[in-house]
Amino acid sequence: MHLQVVEHRGPAELPAAVRITYRLAEDAAERTSGPVAVDGHVLCFELVEEASPGALLAAPVELDGERLIRLDRVDFPPGGVAYLHTHRGPGIRVLIKGRIRIETKGTTSEYDPLEAWFEAGPEPVYAAASERDETAFVRCMVLPAELLGRSSIAYVRAEDRDKPKPQRYTGYVDEPL
Repeated sequence: MHLQVVEHRGPAELPAAVRITYRLAEDAAERTSGPVAVDGHVLCFELVEEASPGALLAAPVELDGERLIRLDRVDFPPGGVAYLHTHRGPGIRVLIKGRIRIETKGTTSEYDPLEAWFEAGPEPVYAAASERDETAFVRCMVLPAELLGRSSIAYVRAEDRDKPKPQRYTGYVDEPL
């Protein structure tokens, strides 16, 4: 199975798939599984057998055991950081405003709006938002079902666990698969 994100601008008829459609202009999302019509500027996070050639990003994911699918938004003030952390499952993130630097597995990458990246979950990640601008991304993760309604983040260093966290979270979808 693949988790992918596809950007649509304007009307489109989409085949059946486990999908979360995030509407940028409305800052709203919904989960569907049957065929659906979309319109406007949307990001569709989908679980599919084969990745679409037009996807912004696609990555294989394991669906062993009971899982849930979650879509949320993470907002950072200028200069905000997410200390070295892991998650309990994989996911795709898409930057929707600002700029962000992601450090993981010995590499550093910077992203601009509508660029996507994948985090496998167990690899530690450090994120630094733009020093000048508010920064936000949406992310779709496939997580163990026991995390329904609970955070998936784990801080790597004990000294970071109690530090103030400048990021804000907005949840949209958190449902069993």
